[in-house]
Amino acid sequence: MAETENGWKFAQCFGDKGEVEDITEADIISTVEFDHTGDYLATGDKGGRVVLFERNDGKKGCEYKFYTEFQSHEPEFDYLKSLEIEEKINKIKWCKRQNAAHFLLSTNDKTIKLWKVFEKSLKVVAENNLSDGLRPQNGQLSNLRLPKLTHHDTIIAAVPRKVYANAHAYHINSISINSDGETYISADDLRINLWNLNISDQSFNIVDIKPVNMEELTEVITAAEFHPVQCNLFMYSSSKGTIKLSDMRAAALCDQHAKLFEEQEDPSNKSFFSEIISSISDVKFSKDGRYILSRDYLTLKIWDITMENRPLKTINIHDHLRNKLCDLYENDCIFDKFECTFSGDGQNVLTGSYNNYFHIYDREGLTDIALQADKSAFKAKRVGSTKNKMLSRGKSNKKEDINVEAIDFNKKILHASWHPNENSIAVAATNNLFIFTCV
Repeated sequence: MAETENGWKFAQCFGDKGEVEDITEADIISTVEFDHTGDYLATGDKGGRVVLFERNDGKKGCEYKFYTEFQSHEPEFDYLKSLEIEEKINKIKWCKRQNAAHFLLSTNDKTIKLWKVFEKSLKVVAENNLSDGLRPQNGQLSNLRLPKLTHHDTIIAAVPRKVYANAHAYHINSISINSDGETYISADDLRINLWNLNISDQSFNIVDIKPVNMEELTEVITAAEFHPVQCNLFMYSSSKGTIKLSDMRAAALCDQHAKLFEEQEDPSNKSFFSEIISSISDVKFSKDGRYILSRDYLTLKIWDITMENRPLKTINIHDHLRNKLCDLYENDCIFDKFECTFSGDGQNVLTGSYNNYFHIYDREGLTDIALQADKSAFKAKRVGSTKNKMLSRGKSNKKEDINVEAIDFNKKILHASWHPNENSIAVAATNNLFIFTCV
């Protein structure tokens, strides 16, 4: 395995190894998610497919193998609104495993599905009355035998157990399963709904920020997540750069938030792009629920749940792009939604960038490990060198080190997931899934 001085190394890559120009749109990965054990990994793509990977226990280190693939969503058409509904998988969430089967939620823009994935034994008729080539004389056989079924093969089957439809007027951006294992929330641009996993035809609206007059609309919901320990708490982020923590015990409709996490902007930095770049693209709780991680276009912020007025740490990811915002607005890259995630122990954070780079920081923001999920990683693995593909930077890294003109804005790491119990990460780079691990 290709190793770097910071201990991280490229371990595996799944997907077509061809050139970027040949990529089929349907193959582009749109979400990545480890299960609660880290033994299974799921990806969803723009073609509506879900692909599952299983840990390969026969190999040393963190290695995965293909488990199964199924078509989760199909393209649909809303005839009332004359709208095409894409099959693209926006999010996948694993339910905690309770028996031999796996259950997971997957969603596109409008419909959420609960899938059951299980091993199914295929049996065939091994012997019957006609298996010896005998034909009954006058419709009778001297000795009748009962047909016998024998095990032929074991397949991995996926069946949709529940379909949660027609509850969202706008595009679903988040789903999050509660720590009680019974309920989950789904969020679109203006509303958040609470569901029971066993009831597909009824949900409760718990947040509604839609104004009476849509011309007065000033913000939208961008992400939502349940607290990992306390089943009554959840948070949601907005395009205005705020994070609201709500308590479901306080009221049936949680429009009145319990806490508001917001950092006041310096008026001297205000510009035409201020509102766009302050929009939060993703929020995550740490495993213990003490910290919140939020990502906007330029920065990654770590918040303490007990301190609302400012983040504990602000890490500049794209400071070198401040002077390019006009160009990024023109090519729509300024609207890219980068995800972020905590490590299993909550000590490190991860987020993506351009040129297929992603960054791992410690919680204090003192170290910046930049890794590149690049096709040359396989070649490097074969020849045993990745000297220019991964670099570790301390605080001395200056933005002048980065040649902004050389950045390929078509190559970006938007989706990643951190193994819940060890330092291994899964990263989606266009149509490839990369696994990196720390030794």
